[in-house]
Amino acid sequence: MAEELKLDNLKAVKVLGKGGMGTVFLVQLENNNSHVALKVVDKSSSHHDAPRRARWEMNVLSRLSHSHPFLPSLLGSFHSQNLMGWAVPYCPGGDLNALRYRQTDHVFSPAVIRFYVAEILCALQHLHSMNIAYRDLKPENVLIQQSGHVTLTDFDLSRTLSPSVNIPSNTTTPPPSRKHRRWVPLPLPLHAKNKNPKPARVSPVNRRKLSFVRSTSFVGTEEYIAPEVLRAEGHDFSVDWWALGVLTYEMLYGTTPFKGTNRKETFRNVLFKPPEFVGKKTALTDLIMGLLEKDPTKRLGYVRGASEIKEHQFFRGVKWDLLTEVLRPPFIPSRDDVDATTTKSFAAGLDIKGYFQSLKSPPSLPPSPLRSPSFEFQNNVSLPEF
Repeated sequence: MAEELKLDNLKAVKVLGKGGMGTVFLVQLENNNSHVALKVVDKSSSHHDAPRRARWEMNVLSRLSHSHPFLPSLLGSFHSQNLMGWAVPYCPGGDLNALRYRQTDHVFSPAVIRFYVAEILCALQHLHSMNIAYRDLKPENVLIQQSGHVTLTDFDLSRTLSPSVNIPSNTTTPPPSRKHRRWVPLPLPLHAKNKNPKPARVSPVNRRKLSFVRSTSFVGTEEYIAPEVLRAEGHDFSVDWWALGVLTYEMLYGTTPFKGTNRKETFRNVLFKPPEFVGKKTALTDLIMGLLEKDPTKRLGYVRGASEIKEHQFFRGVKWDLLTEVLRPPFIPSRDDVDATTTKSFAAGLDIKGYFQSLKSPPSLPPSPLRSPSFEFQNNVSLPEF
């Protein structure tokens, strides 16, 4: 069970990152001298939906805690008048995007891709078994644990898909898209609009014939958005398989398959452009093609979920039950392996409450060596009292 953290006792060692919803700190816990990643949200920030997104993410994390080796656990949380935050295990290896940029030509070999995609696939399979659509898969949200294995992060855009007899209420709907990091709906060309939407159908999370409510939320990251989301047809777990295809393509080629010169062109490419491959067809490119099928009902994984994808020839020889026992993953981070260019260290520890208060305080300016033109006027005129 997650413990209740005391904000006044938390001292930040580093700022690990800042996003549209909050700030992530590296915090050393006093009780066991261990390090955790603490995500803190300012309730009074300009992002009015940040508290709602934060509560949703904590709800999801509490359900996931210790349930799967490639998913995070909620270690603790706190609530104050102005701040709320929660702690998850610290992953010193950074994210998959940063790791890719450290490789030759900024790409991974097929063997490395097989390892990481296999673990991500297992994490998504577990989420889907809990009726959770992740909806935010991208390299920045795949972190490398101390062991070298992966873990997913950022669940504020996830969605619980309930059986159709239990239509989700608004309380289970995650908040709107993030500014800058997320895209917002744009008018589609007339030929791209779906005049006759197909009946709502969702791939089952297992072999049982269950009907799930599709989500119509417009969320995700621009280059990872699935065609059915753009067409406003409603979407289901298959959006995660599409995103897995985009991620795999990016790991192989160093770029996403549908990126355009602007957002409108990117969306048009997602809807109509087939992915481009170099060289002859391989098991890996065949996997990507299956995941990037624009019709979700024909997409690899639609019928039997992750089990169907695991049977693809690219994963031949993978011992799925033994992934966690791999002792030498492609990359094992050192204990202090944090990118110094993106973090700020606080030798004596930073008071988190004071950090947010300082953000709201106007910057102090040094006194001007020259008197302002109004100086004499201000000093020779009595102001009326109110």
